[in-house]
Amino acid sequence: MSDEITPFRIDIPQSQLDDLRSRLAAARLPAPLPGDDWDTGVPVHWLRELVDYWRDGYDWRAAEAELNRHPQFVTEIEGQRIHFLHIRSAEPDAVPLLLTHGWPGSIVEFLGLIGPLTDPAAHGGNPADAFHLVIPSLPGFGFSGPVSDTGWTRARVGRVWAELMNRLGYERYGVQGGDIGGAVSPEVARHAPDHVIGVHVNGGPNLPPPSAADDYDQLTELEQDRLRRIQAFMREEFGYISIQSTRPQALAYGLVDSPVGQLAWIMDKFREWTHPRNVVPDKIIDRDTLLTNVMMYWLTGTAGSAAYVGYAQPGEWGATPANSGVPTGVIAFAHDVCIRRYCEPSNTITRWVDVDRGGHFAALEEPEILVGDIREFFRDLR
Repeated sequence: MSDEITPFRIDIPQSQLDDLRSRLAAARLPAPLPGDDWDTGVPVHWLRELVDYWRDGYDWRAAEAELNRHPQFVTEIEGQRIHFLHIRSAEPDAVPLLLTHGWPGSIVEFLGLIGPLTDPAAHGGNPADAFHLVIPSLPGFGFSGPVSDTGWTRARVGRVWAELMNRLGYERYGVQGGDIGGAVSPEVARHAPDHVIGVHVNGGPNLPPPSAADDYDQLTELEQDRLRRIQAFMREEFGYISIQSTRPQALAYGLVDSPVGQLAWIMDKFREWTHPRNVVPDKIIDRDTLLTNVMMYWLTGTAGSAAYVGYAQPGEWGATPANSGVPTGVIAFAHDVCIRRYCEPSNTITRWVDVDRGGHFAALEEPEILVGDIREFFRDLR
């Protein structure tokens, strides 16, 4: 196996963009269901407007140029191509930090954090808080896709991330992530506890177990609210996990062939998981950013492999992994449902912050709060 790291640049052929525009122009949208509201999925009236903007207003070339402003590379680890951004700070004492996204996100989530984290002085911060950043696409996602073999558990991704940091020559580094990234980041520490100085996650490193319902009366009011929302999620929103974890290939035929299908599948989750929930997602996150994130799936045709890696690992849900002993910080935004007492057995929690605003996509919704918490958590670990 080669350890070679090769420079990479995104360069989508114009023919692909022309094909996308043709598909959007010829798209056949379903008839609205009664009420045409979010209770049955993405409303037709809302999506039609976003599709029109995607076709006639959105500029992929501008997004491509923004992505290409940052150094990108690919390497092969355990037989899988791994694509990543690698941005080194000019500050001599900067600490390496590995950022991991989730589903239905991508490296696009972190673009707004790059400046504040690598060059804090230029963004009202202290130069002593600077980081070098490594931002990989998860295996099967975007330009790290598709996958060529099975077994892409969170633990395996953590092992691969540790090898990636080793290839880059980083002996001491931090890790951060949310969603799948919030589960992968502690796994990096479990694999390389002598190299990871701290784990920071938004949303929590794990969810409460089913037995948490038995403890309801012992929970705080905030914890009870989170548990009730988990129960509501299991009743009302679990369908996408059932599909992605059991039939990701069947789903992929529709999403890889139809840009409108791919858009709707992802926008459904951005509406449910941004905060506040009753506000449409493009009023919380910029439309161009939402569409660039969707483009990372569409242009690479990775809807199936991303679903496969993200959710086709049922054996891991509910398991209690070993505690790495690495200091772990958690920031829980308003949408998040993590409960500290259920995270502590498998994580060494040294910082826990609850925030009464913000949703699941913290880097896009509340970047200043997230950056501030990352800086503060790692300040004493440098």
